[in-house]
Amino acid sequence: MGQDHEKQQVIIEGHSITLTHLSKILWKEKKISKAHYLQYLTSIAPYVLPFFKNRALTLIRYPHGVPGESFFQKSIPDYAPEIVRFKGHIHCDQLASLIWLGNQSTIEFHIPFQYIGEANPCEIVFDLDPPSKEDFSVAVLAAKTIKEILDRLHLTGFVKTSGSRGIQIHIPLIKRTFTYHDTRLFTTFVAKLLLEMHPNQFTTERLIHKRNNKLYLDIVQHGKNKTIIAPYSMRANEQGLVAAPLDWKEVNSSLRLETFTHEVVIQRLHTNGDPFQSYFNVENEQAFRSVLEQLNKNKAAPI
Repeated sequence: MGQDHEKQQVIIEGHSITLTHLSKILWKEKKISKAHYLQYLTSIAPYVLPFFKNRALTLIRYPHGVPGESFFQKSIPDYAPEIVRFKGHIHCDQLASLIWLGNQSTIEFHIPFQYIGEANPCEIVFDLDPPSKEDFSVAVLAAKTIKEILDRLHLTGFVKTSGSRGIQIHIPLIKRTFTYHDTRLFTTFVAKLLLEMHPNQFTTERLIHKRNNKLYLDIVQHGKNKTIIAPYSMRANEQGLVAAPLDWKEVNSSLRLETFTHEVVIQRLHTNGDPFQSYFNVENEQAFRSVLEQLNKNKAAPI
């Protein structure tokens, strides 16, 4: 996918894809061209596609690059090939569809918490969003505290940067088993614990002007048809940062969001492997059912 040509016809997994405007700069500050971006998508495809499988994607497209005008896309455009169509949703389960979407200047890939056609969530995600980038250390504190709680409950969580200004923790669940009511009971319980442990750092107050510069614990965002940025998706910020999976030992005072450019993420994969490698193997080992039974028994009070 060299950038010497403005238009190329390529065959990917038996599908013919037309790549256009390959020298277009998609991130102006970092001078990342569409050709470089498509190379990145090719490299991370084995790691991100499992998170796209059977999920209806929400895309954010930047036709003229970042910064610039953008739009959300959930519906399938008329000109989209069959490889991105599935039951009326934008779908991406193979490299060819990922590259086609990237060629459409799709910068961000957001995924829902449930599979297509299902009402129950397949994961829980805590989105730890500090009031500003300068307060990132509070997100680190929240993530480490949640890790301590998960360890005590014998639950496995996977942590990543948001690529924006915070940290996100994914907890895989057994498929088609728990409801959003169940997961809300759990997230409310965890948020309550965090508020008790660090009342001066965290809040569940939805109104921004009432948060007093505290990190907002958003337990409302985890719901049906809500979405979260996918692991390994680049973000539409001028630095071209990535929602980067981490090892838990990296969640410390030295962690910096700006570290995780697309070049660094590729190098990390080559050197250390994928921190989310076991994600789809632990869902059946999770102790969430017993945790939920205990919460129901104790009738955990909502915040």
